[in-house]
Amino acid sequence: MASEEPLPGTKLVEMVVESVRVHMLSSRHVVILKETERDRYLPIWIGPWEASAIAMKLQGLSPDRPLTHDLFAAALEGLGARVDRVIISALAEETFHARLLIEHGGQTIEVDSRPSDALALAVRAGGRIFAVESVLEQAALGADGGLGAEEGEGAEGIALESTGEQIVDPRLDVFRDFVNSLDIDPGTGEERTTGS
Repeated sequence: MASEEPLPGTKLVEMVVESVRVHMLSSRHVVILKETERDRYLPIWIGPWEASAIAMKLQGLSPDRPLTHDLFAAALEGLGARVDRVIISALAEETFHARLLIEHGGQTIEVDSRPSDALALAVRAGGRIFAVESVLEQAALGADGGLGAEEGEGAEGIALESTGEQIVDPRLDVFRDFVNSLDIDPGTGEERTTGS
């Protein structure tokens, strides 16, 4: 579907991929987006393959053969199209939704996507990342693990975005426990991101 203005009437907040992390006890993966203007974070649970695809690109690693996201990025480039932006557009029924906006021939083509695939493509193609403010109000966390300026509003929890599985826990201490159990390199005290 082509459109001039994606998601008209909504406030978009620019984000960056802050990290990809793994919970060592459960082996679940999460991509954490950070707001560019302040310390507000959006954690999105994703599958291991998508986590690996995002982490590899963030670490500057290249596979021997192109992964699916590499193939899609190369195909878009070969067709003269470019990824303009990714928008984390909704949190509905405990699942995040994204829109991928591709520019081609002076038109903007809007495509429905899982956030994990859209983010894996954005980090490869240099597309900007945004989240709708209402999604951040529902699911974002402040730097202290709390909800930041909107504390008390929309504490809906964190959704697992993977192969359709949905898990939501409205207690923010679950996320704090998760962060505290991340794989830390004992020699440096620094977190390790997944890359394999």
